[in-house]
Amino acid sequence: MSAQTETVRRTTVPQIRARKGGEPIVSLTSYHAHTAALVDKHADFILVGDSLGMVMHGMESTLGVSLDLMIMHGKAVVRGTKRALVVVDMPFGTYEESPNMAFRNAAKIMKDTQCQAIKLEGGARMAETIRFLVDRGIPVMAHVGLTPQSVNTMGGFKVQGRDEDAWRVHVEDAKAVAEAGAFAVVVEGVVEDLANRITEAVDIPTIGIGASKNCDGQILVLEDMLGLNPWTPRFVKVYGQLGPMIEEAVKAYADDVKSRAFPGPDEVYR
Repeated sequence: MSAQTETVRRTTVPQIRARKGGEPIVSLTSYHAHTAALVDKHADFILVGDSLGMVMHGMESTLGVSLDLMIMHGKAVVRGTKRALVVVDMPFGTYEESPNMAFRNAAKIMKDTQCQAIKLEGGARMAETIRFLVDRGIPVMAHVGLTPQSVNTMGGFKVQGRDEDAWRVHVEDAKAVAEAGAFAVVVEGVVEDLANRITEAVDIPTIGIGASKNCDGQILVLEDMLGLNPWTPRFVKVYGQLGPMIEEAVKAYADDVKSRAFPGPDEVYR
């Protein structure tokens, strides 16, 4: 008898929520099916981040990303995965106006992509919207600290919490989204001690990026940790230098084409 194939079950929102204080949660971004399939083997959840506007489409910030663009990339990532929970970012301008607007757009993202959760930015000011969505069956991952969609009001991508007097606001933001029903919260670009304070203050997992090793999980932009970004943020550890490797391979291909070494006998049909 042949061995039965083991059923691969996708990670669920309650499983991520239950990891508070437990084994660290592994996460990366992904924007298309092929990389998602590779990440899927090792990540607990994959974020289809609106960072794709900058990473894939050459935008200066995430503000130009549309709902349709997020849905297109979200579909690809869901198709490429079997195991990881897939979370899709809500882009700027699709949820801030009202809870009703947020629900319409979040429902569209989930229906069209078949993802398992959405993420939105903002602390206490978004608590009402988070509660509205969760009460209507839409799992929400929150995002506090450095919120890239607020780049213009912050005056750039600036680390938060260097002034300890501002810590209370960030801690209260995290508490507000947790109490509103978010199942996890991304803590981005804050000083280490503040990230630790936030992690201790809430009963949901904190996912750090430029934060602290004591967060309940970590996330990085895939292209950053693979060395594909010409500028590497301080908080990124580069695990592979794919940029130079790709350029070297492209140069070798171009040289072969110019010298007529490609295609060779093995690359043509007889």
